[in-house]
Amino acid sequence: MKRRVCQGLTGIIIFTMVTIFVMLYQSRDKTSSSSASSPPSHIFNTQSLSTQKPQKPRTVKSTLGGYTSVMDQESDSLPSSLLTMCFIDLAVLPVAIGFLLQSLRIHCSTCALVTSSGQLTGGNRGEEIDRSECVIRMNDAPSANYQQDVGRRTSLRVIAHSSLQRVLRSKQELLNTSQATVFIFWGPSSLMRRDGRGHVYNKLQLLKQLLPKLIIFTVSRSNMFKFDELFKRETGIDRRISHSWLSTGWFTMATALELCDRINVYGMVPPDFCRSSPHTSVPYHYYEPGGPDECSVYLSHERSRQGSNHRFITEKIVFANWAQTHNIHFYQPNWRPTALISRTDGSYTPAPAGS
Repeated sequence: MKRRVCQGLTGIIIFTMVTIFVMLYQSRDKTSSSSASSPPSHIFNTQSLSTQKPQKPRTVKSTLGGYTSVMDQESDSLPSSLLTMCFIDLAVLPVAIGFLLQSLRIHCSTCALVTSSGQLTGGNRGEEIDRSECVIRMNDAPSANYQQDVGRRTSLRVIAHSSLQRVLRSKQELLNTSQATVFIFWGPSSLMRRDGRGHVYNKLQLLKQLLPKLIIFTVSRSNMFKFDELFKRETGIDRRISHSWLSTGWFTMATALELCDRINVYGMVPPDFCRSSPHTSVPYHYYEPGGPDECSVYLSHERSRQGSNHRFITEKIVFANWAQTHNIHFYQPNWRPTALISRTDGSYTPAPAGS
């Protein structure tokens, strides 16, 4: 009986996959003539730098690749018991399963990418941030009690696997009141496995059952490799060989480049800020005023060659270079890179407010 069920399910999936391929092929034929004269696009949408006010937000939405939705067990395409029974048959059809997953469809004209830095304290940027079409935050950074400096709204929150427990501890604020927020979780593929052995994914699935209206996505295994390759291509550093961990800021900025026409970054210092003298001392997180000094964290991670560390300053050099060819602007503090920055030192010019 089980064999018949598996065979029947396999037949349905094969039929679905073939149908999807036919539809894609037909749509590709229809659009090939119109796209033939267009130049191939880069992995990111290249936008020219502009000091003009952003245009009225568009309602067009595009699909971001490399993200898969988290579904509770009841809404999954196939019951987990049948997936276990038919594991061998389904293992050869990963493409069909992938097409059945919900797509991440989002596009924003202007994005406020709000860091977690103590640089934001006292800046009174809250209203300015909330005027953006989309507001992007990271990990468990709260807005309650800090609205004057960081705003109230959250459209997208990018969260590291290591921050999941802190997010769950702040469930009332970050999750219960964020039904319209899109959550993207990233982490090693071993923790995001969907076969019952990825303990982070298992917790996300339980969370989805408790709060079914939450919109949760995870970064796919293939996209994690792409983020690694992007880091190597931009820095010449192999993340694994150098024992480096990409920061949540890296994933957030790279994701924002895909979904935003203009990115306004709040609270990110220029690459050479912590190596300049003198510089202001602020906490690493605006919501932990008694926490470690931001520059102390940046420098200790950048200099360490033992264990796994973030390369915060190296990443900021890349972000400054991206700002040369993409519509990225830095506020609180206000600065803009004046030339492409080398891998060893930084150069920037303070920018006037409102630029």
